[in-house]
Amino acid sequence: MDIEVLGTLAVREHGVSVTPTAPKPRQVLALLALHADQVVPVSALIEELWAGTPPRSARTTLQTYVLQLRALIANALEHGAAAEEGGEGAGGTAGDAERRTAKDVLVTLPGGYLLSSRGGTSDVREFDRLAGIGYRAMDAGDFPGAARQLREALALWSGPAFADVHGGIQLDMEARRLEETRLCALDQRIEADLRLGRHRELLAELTVLASRYRTHENLHGQFMLALHRSGRRGEALDVYQRLRATLVRELGLEPSAALRRLQRSILMASPESPVATDTNSERLVRVG
Repeated sequence: MDIEVLGTLAVREHGVSVTPTAPKPRQVLALLALHADQVVPVSALIEELWAGTPPRSARTTLQTYVLQLRALIANALEHGAAAEEGGEGAGGTAGDAERRTAKDVLVTLPGGYLLSSRGGTSDVREFDRLAGIGYRAMDAGDFPGAARQLREALALWSGPAFADVHGGIQLDMEARRLEETRLCALDQRIEADLRLGRHRELLAELTVLASRYRTHENLHGQFMLALHRSGRRGEALDVYQRLRATLVRELGLEPSAALRRLQRSILMASPESPVATDTNSERLVRVG
C-alpha cells in the first residue's frame, strides 16, 4: 500500500486508489493512513468524526465507513490479482493478492482498527527519514549533504497535509504537528544554504516566507542575514522593524535577545561585512 498525506490524500493498493470521495470515510482513511501499521482506537476515530458530540449510532456508523473502505480495498486487491495473472506487474504476486482480503488490509483489532501497509511507501515516513539524515549532516558540519537531504525531504510536500480532507479535532492536530516538522526542516535547510554562501539565491524564497510567517523570528533572522550578506543592510534592518512592530501589536512581545543582538550587529557593521552564525539555539548573533 502506498500512502500520501503531505498534500492531497492518496492511498493506493496495487496502484489502485482506495481513497473514497465521501467526506467522513475520507477522514477515517486519513487518520488510519497517517498511523499505518498502528492501531487507531475507535474512540479517536469517533472524536475525529463527531468532535465530542457523537450520535448514539456512532459505532455502527463508523463500522459502515469501514465497510465502505474495505469495498474499495477489495476492488484494488482484485485488480492486482488480475493484473498479475495477465502479466501486467501491478506489484506483489498473484498469490499474495489472492490470499489477502480487505480484512487483512484494514484489520479489526480489540479497541480499534489498523491499516496494514505491508511495507509500502509512506511520504510521512520518507520525510522523517530524509529529514533525520539532514539533521545529522548538519550536526556533523556537512552542510552540502544537509541541504541536499532536507531539500529532498521538503520536495515530498505538495501542499498542506490533508489538503483535501475536511478534518476534525484529530486530523487538525496532526496537520499542525506535521506543519511544525516541515518548518523545522525548512529552517535547517535555509541554515545550511546560508552556511554555503547561497544568500542571494535565498532572497526570493525568504521574502515569501517572511510575509507568510509574520511572527516567525528565525525565518526573519535568516532573511536579515541573507539581505545583509547581499549588501542590503538597510533592507535587513527594515525586516527587523517590521517584525518588531508585528510582535508588539499582535502578541505584546519584543523580539528575542538573539534577534536583537543580530540587529545591533548589522547596525554596527559595514555593508560588506560577512555575517556569521553560531550552531547553538541562538545562532543569529553577530556580524564580522
